[in-house]
Amino acid sequence: MNSLKEKTLHTEQIFEGRVISLQVDEVELPNGKTSKREIIKHPGAVAIIAVTDDNKIVMVEQYRKALERTIIEIPAGKLEKDEPPEVCAFRELEEETGYECTKMDWLLSFYTSPGFADELVHLFVATGLKKKANAATTDEDEFVNLMEVSLEEALELMREQKIHDAKTAYAVQYLQLKAALGK
Repeated sequence: MNSLKEKTLHTEQIFEGRVISLQVDEVELPNGKTSKREIIKHPGAVAIIAVTDDNKIVMVEQYRKALERTIIEIPAGKLEKDEPPEVCAFRELEEETGYECTKMDWLLSFYTSPGFADELVHLFVATGLKKKANAATTDEDEFVNLMEVSLEEALELMREQKIHDAKTAYAVQYLQLKAALGK
């Protein structure tokens, strides 16, 4: 079996931002020819499927400039340097929703767009939620509306394309499958 690996010959740093960086790599292809790869580097993130004791899914409505619209999402956030994903999940849940939880279980990790980005999202399920009296607040440039929706309402929001991002669609479908299996 032939190797599919691409050897990096040269990397040019194009942009270094607060959240991402962009580089262009010149690579040697498995057939010996060369090509260019535009790559976004991202520190990684967490996303939290937070379910209340009465089976409501905690979500946030947030304006996304790249889309020029608001969408409804599960709580999520960027990993800080050297921050363990579970620690980030607890922090982001509190910052975005004001909830703390008694149980935070890792579900899986997935790449968002492996064709051009290395962002890895760690998905957690939070249960035993309790609204915190003195909850941390969102970042100074982050504005969200807190929502609690049933699974049926979440499915309707997907049909209406108000839930329109992969991590949240995955979360809703995970909960739908879990309910269908009676777990």
